[in-house]
Amino acid sequence: MLRKTIKTIEALVEFIGKAAGYFNLMLIAVIVIDVALRTLFSLTGAWVIELEWHLFAVIFLLGIPYAMQQDRHVRVDLFYERFTHKDKRLVNLLGTIVFLLPWAAVLFFTGWHYAAEAFATGEGSPNPNGIPYFFPVKAMIPFAAGLLVLQGMATGIGVYLEPEDAEWEVAEDE
Repeated sequence: MLRKTIKTIEALVEFIGKAAGYFNLMLIAVIVIDVALRTLFSLTGAWVIELEWHLFAVIFLLGIPYAMQQDRHVRVDLFYERFTHKDKRLVNLLGTIVFLLPWAAVLFFTGWHYAAEAFATGEGSPNPNGIPYFFPVKAMIPFAAGLLVLQGMATGIGVYLEPEDAEWEVAEDE
């Protein structure tokens, strides 16, 4: 049952991570249209620039749990690359428990309050013709942190459940 739960979490994170990748296409389209309209017709709006920021934020936030799942996150490999498989598993497990989960929980709770305050006050752009509500993008902060907690737990439990003799590699920088 634990393995099934891990697979479900990882499938969810993978689906959301890949879906967030499509926001890159939206962001590129918005930027190209904005630049073209600004250059050709001197047309632009504050909402367009704010939409670009919001799309970038969503891409970044939803990409974090996916990057962790795919082992594409930043890692300082001074010593790690020379560790045995067993030591790498221990480092990953301790790193998840000591650093990732507590900080993701802090991000979740502070992000939740941040988004709730934006929703309660109806926070929007201070710019004329800006985006009327900021709470949807601010709600991505606790959502992404929640996904990060789930992925961290799945990774930590997966490392614990992994057989001792399993082949395991860390993605190398290209």
